[in-house]
Amino acid sequence: MFWEDLRKLLSGPLLYRLDGLIGAKLVPVLYALGLAAIGLWSVDHLFASFAFNFGQGLWGILEILVYAPLWLVALRIACEIILVFFRANEAAAAAVSRSRRRTSLLDEVGDAIHDLAENDEDDIAPATDPTPFTGSSSVGTGRSGAPVDVDPPIKGTLPRRAARRTPPAQP
Repeated sequence: MFWEDLRKLLSGPLLYRLDGLIGAKLVPVLYALGLAAIGLWSVDHLFASFAFNFGQGLWGILEILVYAPLWLVALRIACEIILVFFRANEAAAAAVSRSRRRTSLLDEVGDAIHDLAENDEDDIAPATDPTPFTGSSSVGTGRSGAPVDVDPPIKGTLPRRAARRTPPAQP
């Protein structure tokens, strides 16, 4: 898979066009080269330290056991930082391309209204429900003690209706 990806990279148009970043695709190559470099350093250091004397060779093995894992961790962290950078760049580029799709402010306002209507749809009471009691009484008592509406509705006014729940009243 590694060699196939490298072949696609070198033979495809991605290498010669500047509209896309290839750094994220080169990070595995960088990681493989780093692993190879650490392995070569370990073997070279082992033979070089044993070339002096046996005691120096044992000290070289200890150095390899300490420094090689540290370099492996440092290589891994560096490659992950590079990948995070490229992924953040891709996310920013996607956000820019999404924001360019809007053609006008009117479209954005319409989308915002639709989003608000979808979010607040559960909070709207249907117009068929009675209005909630507000604490003030508009009902009094007549001469016979029967309840009488003190504030009769004004003729020609339409009942209150909620958004998108009930059809408008026919006058």
